Amino acid sequence: MIQHLLVRVGGRKEPLPQALPTAGPRRVMPQPIRVLLVEDHQLVAEGITALLDREGDIQVVGIAGSVKDAVAMSAADHPDVVVMDFRLPDGTGAQAGERIRTQQPRPSLVFVSGDESEDALLLAVQAGASVFLPKSRAAADVVGAVRKAAGGEMMIPATQLAALLARVRERSQEEAERVRLRAEFTPREREVLLLMAHGLDNKTIGRELGLRLTTIRSYVQDILEKLDAHSKLEAVATAARHDLLVE
Repeated sequence: MIQHLLVRVGGRKEPLPQALPTAGPRRVMPQPIRVLLVEDHQLVAEGITALLDREGDIQVVGIAGSVKDAVAMSAADHPDVVVMDFRLPDGTGAQAGERIRTQQPRPSLVFVSGDESEDALLLAVQAGASVFLPKSRAAADVVGAVRKAAGGEMMIPATQLAALLARVRERSQEEAERVRLRAEFTPREREVLLLMAHGLDNKTIGRELGLRLTTIRSYVQDILEKLDAHSKLEAVATAARHDLLVE
């Protein structure tokens, strides 16, 4: 193959000039995932920071210990992911997340919480959480959650989300029913209902309110119908469930 690299010049074969070697494409190092940590317990904050910083592709850019500081530092540091506790001295991580996502929708929210209640999970999801982990989970889970959240993934199972949404609908229906019942009851009916809840019979209720027995019986019947109850006991139980016994 060498002869193909020669050219005839003045009767002599001269080698063609060789091209200078060119440098290959420059390798661009990926930017680390920028993390803002929101945790008010110093020992926990230091542990999570050490855990994340030892990963070559993750960098903790700040630590906040309150909702107020979290919102301010997120605006200043522009994190890719905010890792936060749910309970904070001046509010909740959900409140911090809502305010952060209002001013800049970019950061993904990862909750690493000691509060594992359904209410905490629901509020976190409503704030835009991508991940909700209990603090009892392994360290590797936290690292993996940060990477997945930075990539736009959600680690809250669909079945769990469906159950939460069903609970939200249930609460909404309960609140609507509570409002409806409160609007339907007259002040006098509420008085009778409260005395029923204290275990008083119709005669005693009548003496307490200065009303005739027939009038009390009429009030009791109206209360049973409005609460779709078949007895005083059932009426009181239904009223308690709908917070109608608050004086």
